[in-house]
Amino acid sequence: MASNAPIESNYDRESELKAFDDSKSGVKGLVDAGLTKIPRFFHHPRPIINEPKSSTLQTQLDIPIIDLKETNVRAKIVENVRYAAENWGFFQIINHGILQRVLDHY
Repeated sequence: MASNAPIESNYDRESELKAFDDSKSGVKGLVDAGLTKIPRFFHHPRPIINEPKSSTLQTQLDIPIIDLKETNVRAKIVENVRYAAENWGFFQIINHGILQRVLDHY
């Protein structure tokens, strides 16, 4: 999750993340506990995008993108998520219906 908010210097992300891991409850446990805000250890600063540098060592990655606008092809979306999770371990979801101002808040 991206955030522009600065992280205070006294914030101990490692301890918070360890406590989450030790709880063994996972994200479902957070939801079941009535979580209303995304925990800070899930927040990551937005990357600063600079002009690409001319280099033969530069690598381009095409992160899998799952488009939820294609609601009439649910089986295809499920297959794309499965493939991305198994082969990449992560993916980007677009057209999910969450307003940008809500995403910017977190």
